[in-house]
Amino acid sequence: MLDEFKEDCQLRGMSHGSILSYLSAIRIFTRFLSGKNKDFDQVDKTVLKAYIDYLLNERKVSYPTLEAHFSAISAFYDWLVFEDLVPASLVLAVRKRYLRRYKNGQGLERRGRKLITVEQMARLVNSILNSRDRAIVTILAKTGVRRGELVKMDAQDVDLDTMAIRLKPAAKRTNKLVFFDDETKQVLVEWLRMRKAYARADCQALFVTEGGGRINKNHVYDIVTRHAAHLGLHDPNSENPEDRFTPHCCRHWFTTHLRRNGMPREHIQELRGDARTDAMDIYYHIDSEDLRKSYLAHIPRLGLN
Repeated sequence: MLDEFKEDCQLRGMSHGSILSYLSAIRIFTRFLSGKNKDFDQVDKTVLKAYIDYLLNERKVSYPTLEAHFSAISAFYDWLVFEDLVPASLVLAVRKRYLRRYKNGQGLERRGRKLITVEQMARLVNSILNSRDRAIVTILAKTGVRRGELVKMDAQDVDLDTMAIRLKPAAKRTNKLVFFDDETKQVLVEWLRMRKAYARADCQALFVTEGGGRINKNHVYDIVTRHAAHLGLHDPNSENPEDRFTPHCCRHWFTTHLRRNGMPREHIQELRGDARTDAMDIYYHIDSEDLRKSYLAHIPRLGLN
């Protein structure tokens, strides 16, 4: 059944990462139902409320993760109803009643992502001795790319002469080119030299594991949080997002400090690869060279050692 649901997600144009996330959440829900001797068509409000309690108190998930689980289950039940496999879905009603207060900031104080200063980012990068890890954190901070975009980078995508990286196509990315500065070039050159000793002959990935294969998103998460925790910037046991420094915080750092340095909004939007929704934005085209110059003029300097 999950294979058919996966095909449906693919037909609807969902990204590969989102589909994997949905399938993982549904598998956890399926195991929960199995422990209750329930099938999908036997799920009622009582079962769904028990699942909320299970996620929060046994699996100890955060509230954003709880919402992500129910988003996946809701999509799955919408598909079951569409395919006439169940008569109706109660998931949406349960989400509205029990999860809406978290989305609205009620019952749980609404907090944003952790934002560190330029000085703290400089300390973080300079504290990393491993050349691969140092390059990963620097690229995340200096380009604002997502984890998924970073792990798909190949060594041939990096142009050291023009100081740009060609990204692979992605559902959430509108532009395919990001720039980097001379500090980033410095750490990239160092890593590319070291990479030759690790990468397998058949592996084109820019960032590889100790075994020579392409790193994945979990590797990136572990790398960033481990080094951030070492400096006291990340508390893995805290439920407060402002206590946790994850790879996406680098994207938040990139965006915020470019804004604080005075970069025009449309340039930041272009560098982030955000979809253009405003009518004027759709007709506003930015010259690549102008964007590169704007980037170099506004990206924070870290004073890398």
